[in-house]
Amino acid sequence: VDVQRADAPARHRVEPELLMTVSAAVHAREELRFDYESVSAAPPDPNRPPRRVQPHHLVTWGGRWYLVAWDLDRDDWRTFRVDRISPRTPTGPRFTPRELPGGDVAAYVAGRFKGATGPGDWPCRGEVILDLPARTASAWTRDGIVEELGPDRCRLVLGGWSWAGLAAVLGRYDADIEVIGPPELREAFARLARRYAAAAQTPDAPRSG
Repeated sequence: VDVQRADAPARHRVEPELLMTVSAAVHAREELRFDYESVSAAPPDPNRPPRRVQPHHLVTWGGRWYLVAWDLDRDDWRTFRVDRISPRTPTGPRFTPRELPGGDVAAYVAGRFKGATGPGDWPCRGEVILDLPARTASAWTRDGIVEELGPDRCRLVLGGWSWAGLAAVLGRYDADIEVIGPPELREAFARLARRYAAAAQTPDAPRSG
């Protein structure tokens, strides 16, 4: 799978209807069949059977959407660019989720694109849940991994040079934030909260200790 940064050309943008179809299969735990466009963009072979996968995670990385799925015909995990997917209907049957190698989708995706800048290349790496659609959060994310959790929630794994800097960057998303970890990120939010509260006081207001 090739990788491109967040300023990917418009031709790689994914239609909302396609995202909804893939997302619905992920959340329903239903097998997905689709035709997959080759890297060379050659016309699809009508005689080629569709890919059959168990879709587990829908994520963005470097400005592109990816589906992380168990490939039923290759008996292994695969990562598919969503803009190359043409779903076939119907979906199903339902499946029992499998555990990703390492158990962490962010680490798995970063490993697939090893050698490119990602959240694992920073000295500080944090994980949060944002009350934002993944599509909205991904527009502000270059070097992080965004996982779609529902229509209005997403998981974000992001790196930074310092914990305070990482917390400040996460604040720009202007949404409610749930810190998954590590504790250093939670402590950085607490320090910034005290500083911002002091900065918000009027000049004549008594400063808290």
